[in-house]
Amino acid sequence: MQRTLVKDALAAAAACDALLLQGWVRTRRDAKTFSFIELNDGSCLKGIQVIADSSLPDYAHIEKLATGAAISVRGRLVPSQGQGQKWEVVAESITVVGEADATYPLQKKGHSLEFLREIAHLRPRSNLFGAVFRVRSRLAYAIHRFFQERSFVYVHTPIITASDAEGAGDMFRVTTLDLEAPPKDADGRVDATQDFFGKKTFLTVSGQLEAEIFACALSNVYTFGPTFRAENSNTSRHAAEFWMIEPEVAFCDLDGDMTLAEEFVKYLIRDVREHCAADLEFFGKFVDKELLPRLDFVLEKPFVRCSYTEAVELLEKSGRTWEHPVAWGANLQAEHERFLTEEHFKCPVTVYNYPRAIKAFYMRANDDCAPGRETVAAMDLLVPGIGEIIGGSQREERLEKLRAGMALHHLDEKSYAWYLDLRRYGTVPHAGFGLGFERMLMFVTGVGNIRDVIPFARTPGTAEF
Repeated sequence: MQRTLVKDALAAAAACDALLLQGWVRTRRDAKTFSFIELNDGSCLKGIQVIADSSLPDYAHIEKLATGAAISVRGRLVPSQGQGQKWEVVAESITVVGEADATYPLQKKGHSLEFLREIAHLRPRSNLFGAVFRVRSRLAYAIHRFFQERSFVYVHTPIITASDAEGAGDMFRVTTLDLEAPPKDADGRVDATQDFFGKKTFLTVSGQLEAEIFACALSNVYTFGPTFRAENSNTSRHAAEFWMIEPEVAFCDLDGDMTLAEEFVKYLIRDVREHCAADLEFFGKFVDKELLPRLDFVLEKPFVRCSYTEAVELLEKSGRTWEHPVAWGANLQAEHERFLTEEHFKCPVTVYNYPRAIKAFYMRANDDCAPGRETVAAMDLLVPGIGEIIGGSQREERLEKLRAGMALHHLDEKSYAWYLDLRRYGTVPHAGFGLGFERMLMFVTGVGNIRDVIPFARTPGTAEF
């Protein structure tokens, strides 16, 4: 007999005389002549009630089933006599596949997120994390659908790279050299030419530069893969390993880039609202009571566009005392971003035209800047509750301007010769952005810590599992 998933049994249009369910026991309660078992297989938030009559073979063993045990149930799907669900299962046989004893950590009581992080091998069986990872799966699918429907080509960019796309230097080194006795060159420094790749290599911080190569050939492309930052940050929004979505569009300017980003965010929210309704309702009840109104608010409200200079002026005039002082030329912090989205504009905000000195070398220099106020065609999309969720820019397509940007950031042109070639041979205006997958998950679930939307978090000092 083919297995039926719990979600399909609960959604059945008619009763069924024979079906097979397999999953894990959530709870069991006993009456005089039968037991009620709640069975969940992870296919949906709700479990299904199984009625085990005392006349069943091996009932004495069934009567001792503990939370966490794995079982197979053959029986009939019938209308439920109780409240709360349409169907229940009258068992004709129950087979214990895997027992669980009283030491099983996920008993029917509240558990802290900190405790659940310590048992990341079991936490997907909890209601919260089952819901989180079902939404994660659906969101990944929706990302591909968005771009495929718009004729974007999916490009796999390298995880090991010799290029620092951000120019920040917070990269994990990849090496096969003997760390206790590395080879040295004539100057006494570690000789990278004897390493596996013949040069220094790192785990990527972004697939953007390689995506630009393909955009300059295939027009519209996107990447979706793991990225890494060796930044010693222990905030609730940062991880050392996370996933990024990075579209790159040829013949596109900053305005087109902002439009694509806004459409993208709304598409993803709309998709999970439609396809993950039960899980989102759970988050709205137990994680963040403002979640569903906030998601609907973002869907319904047009996004505001505000220049960086205008944003700084608004923050300066707010009368607030900021933990991080506001000044033209400084990065906007989370408290500034949330003020703009949640209090001033009261909607999502796309801030654009940032100071050149605080942005990456590849961003296009704006031509109409006042002296001392040079800006680049960069943008950040800010949403209520999170702050920045997308960062992007129009790329510098002019060779000499790009070389000037590299000099400003003290980058060696030889290391980026191929990148400069893109501006020598058929250069075109192009733009793109990056969306942190886990940031988006935090936004659509209301979960406040990035460690709780990644199956196995990698943060400073933590690499278990």
